[in-house]
Amino acid sequence: MSNTTLAEGGNHLAGKYLTFALGSEEYGLEILNVREIVGYQKITKVPKTSREIKGVISFRGHVIPIVDLRERFGMEEKAVDDQTCIIVVEHEHDRRITTTGVIVDQVSEVLDIQIEQIEPPPQFGGAARVDFICGIGKMGGNVKILLDIDNVLSSANTTQWAEAAEEVVQITG
Repeated sequence: MSNTTLAEGGNHLAGKYLTFALGSEEYGLEILNVREIVGYQKITKVPKTSREIKGVISFRGHVIPIVDLRERFGMEEKAVDDQTCIIVVEHEHDRRITTTGVIVDQVSEVLDIQIEQIEPPPQFGGAARVDFICGIGKMGGNVKILLDIDNVLSSANTTQWAEAAEEVVQITG
């Protein structure tokens, strides 16, 4: 399920992407990773989680962790408004498929991005996490940062918190 960067021969990066905004930046997620888009809702906090894991929600009968992408990317906090939503994604973690919700400022549109419109991620040196990026989509004068959701969420410990929250729900009924 993991994307390959263009530099690694990722011709399969061409395809449909759900685009969304965090602040003034536009990002894209491969549509095959997206299960659903839901409005922002009450999130149940889970004790002793990292700042980026906001808690859990019930999604179609299952408890899923919610990750704040602003926090994950080191951006300033923003108040929730009527445009804020949760994109429910499936990603690979420890060789299994996990469902996680990610908080974004606003969902934009679905774009069909051709391989000629995708450039490899820039190299920023050791300080930047370019492993989060599988490519840069260029459409006209606009740039979309195409995310590798497996890498974005891999170190967020979402699987452990979802399992712990599921146990709490089962015990408390």
